[in-house]
Amino acid sequence: MLSLGHDHWFIRKVVFWRAAASIAWSVLLLPASTAIFVLLSRISVLHPIEWITGSLNFLCGSYVIFSIVLLCLVVLIIGFFILEFYTVVPSIPCTQIALIGKVLHPQQFIHSLVHSMMGMLVSWCAAVMIGGRYQFLTSPCITEESAVASSMCLNEYHLFFLLAGAFMGYSYSLLYVVGNMNYVSFPNIQQNKYLRFKGTLPLVIKHSAVQALYSVRNYCITYFFLGYIPRAWICTTMNLQKDRALHSLDTLTGLLDFSLLYHLWISGTFLLVTWYMTWLLFRIYTTEVYCFPVQSSFSEDAHQCLPKVLSSKQPLILKYLALQDFALLSQNSPSRRQEVFSLSQPGGHPHNWSALSGECLTILNDLTQKLIAYQEAVSSNGRIKPQSVGSDKRPSSSGSSATSLIEEPTSWQTPKVSMGPKTPGSVFLRSSVASPFTPDLGSPFGSPAMKRLTGTLDPSSPWHGSVQSPHVMRRGPKLWTSSLGAESPLNGSPQSGPALVPSPVAGAQKPSIVSLWIQNRQEQVKNVLAKRVLIMYLFNKLPEASSQALFAESQAHIWALEGLSHLVAASYTEDRFGVVQTTLPDILGTMLTLQEAVDKHFKLPHASSKPARTSGSLVDTSYKTLRFALRASLKTAIYRITTTFGEHLNAVQVSVEHRKKLQQFLEYKE
Repeated sequence: MLSLGHDHWFIRKVVFWRAAASIAWSVLLLPASTAIFVLLSRISVLHPIEWITGSLNFLCGSYVIFSIVLLCLVVLIIGFFILEFYTVVPSIPCTQIALIGKVLHPQQFIHSLVHSMMGMLVSWCAAVMIGGRYQFLTSPCITEESAVASSMCLNEYHLFFLLAGAFMGYSYSLLYVVGNMNYVSFPNIQQNKYLRFKGTLPLVIKHSAVQALYSVRNYCITYFFLGYIPRAWICTTMNLQKDRALHSLDTLTGLLDFSLLYHLWISGTFLLVTWYMTWLLFRIYTTEVYCFPVQSSFSEDAHQCLPKVLSSKQPLILKYLALQDFALLSQNSPSRRQEVFSLSQPGGHPHNWSALSGECLTILNDLTQKLIAYQEAVSSNGRIKPQSVGSDKRPSSSGSSATSLIEEPTSWQTPKVSMGPKTPGSVFLRSSVASPFTPDLGSPFGSPAMKRLTGTLDPSSPWHGSVQSPHVMRRGPKLWTSSLGAESPLNGSPQSGPALVPSPVAGAQKPSIVSLWIQNRQEQVKNVLAKRVLIMYLFNKLPEASSQALFAESQAHIWALEGLSHLVAASYTEDRFGVVQTTLPDILGTMLTLQEAVDKHFKLPHASSKPARTSGSLVDTSYKTLRFALRASLKTAIYRITTTFGEHLNAVQVSVEHRKKLQQFLEYKE
């Protein structure tokens, strides 16, 4: 949600105004869409002239004007919720129980409740504008004998319309959260706002009509079984009678009314078109390119410059728009590229280039670390080797074979890139995306390996303090005995006296009998529940969803790769001071290391190697294929650099493994 960044200058000066412009356009389009709805709801093929003239006269009436005012209020509320719930990083649940928890979240409950109320209000406006038997909630009762009005009865057609609006509003809210419709994706091809809206409007109408058709079907089935409950409650509360001369709408005879179903479908389409247009306009305005200055002559505007903005963590929309501007700057603006390559005066330091390249390398390195951690967790299959508490460099000696540990595979030992200070954790401060396999740590069926990876191992677990497999050794503290010699180089200092023997921790107490009994009962309950198919279905991880969550932020990485590679390629002819050459080894090393990690991820058993076909739906599902776009962008970025510099890259200092990989790119063998 946006509430965390309301006081930020970018939210106040840019995002709020863009949201206001999108809502204003939605309000301005309401009269046109309302007029089309009135024409279609009063259609009469046999009397076209009377139909058109009657509809035009009705459009100038008080009912339509009052309905448009109410619809404007509905659009304002819908636009406010879109603004509050939007995000640029999709939330991807990795288990079925996580998806259920997402649907039942209190914020989602409020979202569904408000949309149901707004749907009921839109349906009331539609019923009033259609008129006839749908216009009022009550109607005079007609007896079968005399056909004379005797008392007031409930107009079930009007109630049917109101409940249909509430049902469609809730369906829209449910699909909104399940389909990640609050995710705002950025277009690959930049277009004018009018052209984007014009090109997507037919898809909005088609999607709304189809969704309304399915909603009418589901609502009729629901009303057939449960319709008597609200009808009886309304009659009791308002002291109304049920007209016996009319068929009830919770019967097949009452529901098989073509006119009723048509008006219900056209009203649902009108509701969804209005809401989807508001949603579409917000996405178009929010993702519009924003040009940040590379440097400013005034110190009070320094926080709005691209190097400073790019290093900010919140709000995320600012971070993404800055990366988008950085990628476009590197491709289409030679004058702004010169500002990036320029030196500071006085001093002659490349502050702009250092800040931009350093932040991009930080983003890419964070993704590399996430991929390596995920691959180790998955490939070990529940036998994760914990990292040593000490330094990364472990001594080795021929005399310490008895206490040696199994070393890591050399394929995971990627060289570290020397660069500026890195931000801890995810660049965007989203723990759910930084570790997509951590949501199950609290699950009763969570793998002990996952808990060991994050340092949350249960002391009562059989994995605590012992190793189950003889092929997996713990990287715990080593015991240096006298057999290593008094002057052994492993301990770093001469040994005097007896060998060091670990002593028990002072104050450590054995668990009580009650706690052991409780832990045993918990393990028994876990084992029993783990055998239930439904429980395992809810708590088992979804491999494809875990991979999607791992690359949920990859749009930022794609822009960082494009921006760096285009600037490095442009520096071959435009960098007069050679500022890019100082960081070229770090850039190449980071890209090659990331490519190695990405390739290994796609070789995992559960990872799909080809993207799924897009259905062309209005709901954006591009986040499901971000990992494939990242892989293609990464390879393109490396080829862009190698094609530009050619054999000159042989003079760049990189590791031996990266040298071999770089040679394959130079020979176009990748």
